[in-house]
Amino acid sequence: MAYIAPIHRPNSVRHALRVNLFPNEDECLIIAKTNRLEIWKLEETGTLVHTDTKAVNGTVSILQKLRPRDSETDLVFVGTDRFHYFTWGWNATDGGLDTVDSFFDIHEKHMRDAQSQDMCAVDPTGRFMVVLLWEGVINVLRMHTVKSKRQNVHWMDQIRVSELFIKCATFLHVETGHPKIAFLYQTQTDIPDSQLVTYRLTADDKNTEVSRFEIRDQVDRMEIEDPGASMLIPVGRGEEDQKRYIIRNASTARAQLGGLIVVGETRLLYYDDAAKTKVEAGLQESSIFVAWAEYDVSHYFIGDDYGTMWLLEILLDGAVVTGLQMTKIGTTSRASSLVYMGNNVLFVGSHYGDSQVFEFDLGNKLLYQIQTLNSIGPILDLNIMDMGNREGEGQTTNEYSSGQARIVTGSGVYKDGSLRSVRSGVGLDDLGVLADMENVRALFSLKSCGTSKSDTLVVSFLTETRIFTFSPGGEIEEVEEFSGMIFREQTLLARNLPNNRLLQVTTTSALLIDLESGVVVSSWRPAEGQITNVAANDQWILLSVDGRVLLSIQIQQDLVRVEQNDLEEKDQVACVHLPPEYLNFGVIGFWKSGTISIVDLKTLQSIHGENLRRKDDNASIPRDIALAQVLPPHLGGPTLFVAMEDGFVITFNVSKTDLALSGRKSIVLGTRQARLQLLPRASGIYNVFATSEHPSLIYGAEGRIVYSAVTADDATCVCPFDSEAYPDSVVVATEKEVKISLIDTERRTHVQPLPMGETVRRIAYSRTERAFGLGCISRQVINNEEVITSSFKLVDEVVLKQLGDDFILDTSPRVEMVEAVIRAELPDSYGNLAERFIVGTSYIDEEQSTAPQDTIRGRILVLGVDKGAPYLVSSRNLKGACRCLGVMDDMIVAALAKTIILYSYTETSSTSAEIKKLASYRSATYPVDLAIEGNIIAVADLMKSMTLVEYKPPIDGQQASLVEVSRHYEAIWATAISHVNQESWLESDTQGNLLVLRRNTTGVTAQDKHNMEVTSEINLGEMVNRIRKVTVDSSENAIIIPRAFLGTTEGGVYLFGLVAPDYQDLLIRFQNRLADVVETTGSILFSRYRSFRTEERESDGPFRFIDGEFLERFLDIDEERQTEVCEGLGPDVEAMRNLVEELKRMH
Repeated sequence: MAYIAPIHRPNSVRHALRVNLFPNEDECLIIAKTNRLEIWKLEETGTLVHTDTKAVNGTVSILQKLRPRDSETDLVFVGTDRFHYFTWGWNATDGGLDTVDSFFDIHEKHMRDAQSQDMCAVDPTGRFMVVLLWEGVINVLRMHTVKSKRQNVHWMDQIRVSELFIKCATFLHVETGHPKIAFLYQTQTDIPDSQLVTYRLTADDKNTEVSRFEIRDQVDRMEIEDPGASMLIPVGRGEEDQKRYIIRNASTARAQLGGLIVVGETRLLYYDDAAKTKVEAGLQESSIFVAWAEYDVSHYFIGDDYGTMWLLEILLDGAVVTGLQMTKIGTTSRASSLVYMGNNVLFVGSHYGDSQVFEFDLGNKLLYQIQTLNSIGPILDLNIMDMGNREGEGQTTNEYSSGQARIVTGSGVYKDGSLRSVRSGVGLDDLGVLADMENVRALFSLKSCGTSKSDTLVVSFLTETRIFTFSPGGEIEEVEEFSGMIFREQTLLARNLPNNRLLQVTTTSALLIDLESGVVVSSWRPAEGQITNVAANDQWILLSVDGRVLLSIQIQQDLVRVEQNDLEEKDQVACVHLPPEYLNFGVIGFWKSGTISIVDLKTLQSIHGENLRRKDDNASIPRDIALAQVLPPHLGGPTLFVAMEDGFVITFNVSKTDLALSGRKSIVLGTRQARLQLLPRASGIYNVFATSEHPSLIYGAEGRIVYSAVTADDATCVCPFDSEAYPDSVVVATEKEVKISLIDTERRTHVQPLPMGETVRRIAYSRTERAFGLGCISRQVINNEEVITSSFKLVDEVVLKQLGDDFILDTSPRVEMVEAVIRAELPDSYGNLAERFIVGTSYIDEEQSTAPQDTIRGRILVLGVDKGAPYLVSSRNLKGACRCLGVMDDMIVAALAKTIILYSYTETSSTSAEIKKLASYRSATYPVDLAIEGNIIAVADLMKSMTLVEYKPPIDGQQASLVEVSRHYEAIWATAISHVNQESWLESDTQGNLLVLRRNTTGVTAQDKHNMEVTSEINLGEMVNRIRKVTVDSSENAIIIPRAFLGTTEGGVYLFGLVAPDYQDLLIRFQNRLADVVETTGSILFSRYRSFRTEERESDGPFRFIDGEFLERFLDIDEERQTEVCEGLGPDVEAMRNLVEELKRMH
């Protein structure tokens, strides 16, 4: 049984709406993100603030607003891709937002989808609405006129129209009270053209009967000269001084406000339907326009396909339209929706990149960006970068749950394209900035005399120390003197001691200070040299002088030197640490040998040691150490963390009895050493804050150590600071400032972007090279001509910076496009395995040609990496486009346009190789994805679902072959495929369905064995572009075993897993009971939303598939309904609550 849950919820924006949702408040912004409606409000600063989210059991495809008669607020009309519609708005009785109407389109099974996307147009009064869903059919709706039903929508009629391919529809501004609608349509599907026609919507004076939309009902009809026209903009009547005046002589009539604008690719047309006159204007620069928003009656924002924002201005002479003018005002993401929020604030909602908020300056005609709403959609490809367990003993933890599995996505399109690193982590919320300070070396919190909480902060610099005191009310003051502490030197350590004493260690001395009197009780100075490393607890100080002399000093009434160890030239101390639990023992890291030792502080003799050098002996040096109880004591002993210079953190289990080290594991947190800071928790347990370029919080949860990314990417050092004014907070130093922050109690998704300015179509990850190989597509407009180029790039895995130069694909005489990129280890000319990137390409053929060079439809390129730059090893020309690639042992599997081919690969030198065909298999129609497991190749077919093909090696002189062994006999338009378990495979399709298919090896007949059977199916509501398999060792009592990550076109990243057999029946019954209780906006049934659906069949609900996001809603309902759900289920409410919390922590 299968399980799906979002790691990163889809956040691309296709629809947005400015609406008056709440009484006595300003208009707000509603953003539709797949199955969520988000409410944002405009601040005085011009930024948007997210205030609420409403879940919908459906994928939102239509968003419009209606205004009931005599109502203070608007109604929001929402349509889903499953043809369920509802209105939603303010309920004055309950004082909240509520669903008003909910209904289905009963005709949807008997009609053909419109060739354009679903459209909905509302007339300027907000009373009438036309919905276009089907080819040649429109649905007409209106608000009820009966007083008792004014909040309800009346479905007037469904009318056939002769215009089949409608590109745009809009209502016109009329003064007669009879709504009039305009259609911009295309007469032929294969030859672009544009025609404009207008109709009166109703046939009677009372607007109760819908017009028949026949030829005799047409008001106006004309041909638009620009065949690429696809946008209509209705123009309002204007203010009082712009009202039209009537001219009875039509021959002398002039165009006035109140008409409409037809926006083409090369021309603009203003048409006044009352005066029957036109005003035309050519565009100086042609473009493809995709979205618009009204600024005022004579100015309109228009966004084009290239991310350029234009201002369309209607030139006026009083109320007379004299011309049209387009002006560039800025660059934005490629807009899917534009909403003008008033106060010169423009919202740009984008499905192709980040959504943005701009301030508009009409005088200078410029946009200024003031806010970004990040999005990782659409995800074209993704790869999993395993940040943990690169060496040593195998981990038995969930890699994603550990927070160290980075998912790197290729997101956005063309100029909005980017590489995004997605990690789950702990948020760090800033409470305030203490001061702007650079080059902070260390932070220490102290308690002044007689206080129980921290009230003093010590900030250490290279040549000085500064101290700040905090009052209980939160007032901060920098002091020039504090209890006799030294200010003119760098402080290496400062801490409170028992008996109201204070310890300060600088580079030249150690001071024991009485807090009450401020008198230095005792001091110690090295005879020569400087103190370079120091650690202390309540009884001991462990320090090194110049890194060569190691000393232990006991803290009694005075500072008493107990032992000294002169390392001379043998080694050098790199770091020291005294654990809080084991007062008489210390841990030391050494430079030269790359070792650590646990020593007895009384003798400085090593009790246990460990060599930290890795197998490749690349001078790994320990730079910081932390030994603490991270897991609860009843689950395990202390853990030793050693931060290495190259970014690795090595961990050991420490015996409670003799401090012996075992269970070495290695994890990488960055490219430079991490500084480890203990953060105390309750019951003697500690968290560890690791600062590097990717700071992490290390803590215990679910019986294991969890590494979670932290949002403070610029943190250099931290310290706990539990004060009266800022309880349970931490102080964080960055490169430029010191601030006080709170650490979140739970993880969330954090995204690190690398803007590429081009489409990142394919991603491959090389652990050996510590880099990503990217297949990119760039689009530029040069001299009014669109130029497409493809390239292969290398990007560093940690800092996401490009390595070396681009490897550019062919651009002349034909354009070569990157189709597939994979990483593989293939034998080089010496027989050793070498890291290679394999690139599959296709050539764009604008016209069929019989020239010999034009019979080449694609290539396979094998690239090596030398000093961080890609170079060509070998290539092979193909007679078909190479859509996807895979590797089976030392062989290359290529999916061409209609064939699966297996190639042998033999390198003859560092820059040449032979790629020979071994075997082939003819696919059903067109392969779109491959998944290889052992000698089985799964082929996802464009129209015919999937096929399993087995590789048969050559035997007894026979040639190798590819043989079909199993097939799924159903018309599924597949998009991606992956192996998930033994004989099971996960497949996605274009309609957002997910299927788990199993090979029937126990079938009775040969035909039974050949047919693949469906074991689970669900509708995700988003098209999956890529499925990446993961292999993790879960614990024996794990509820879910993760098997794959999925990336969708809407920017969603999902975790797919298999449900443990012991929990299958419980979770299925729990989900079904929850579906009967949980209510969502729109009142759409969960079973209908998640039911599998294709053109051939539709199920009654999800089949053996658990929706993890839906289960989480159990935590949001009240206890009474929780009890209702759990009645007769078996486990009680508390047990189910804990189970859902455990599932939630996975993602």
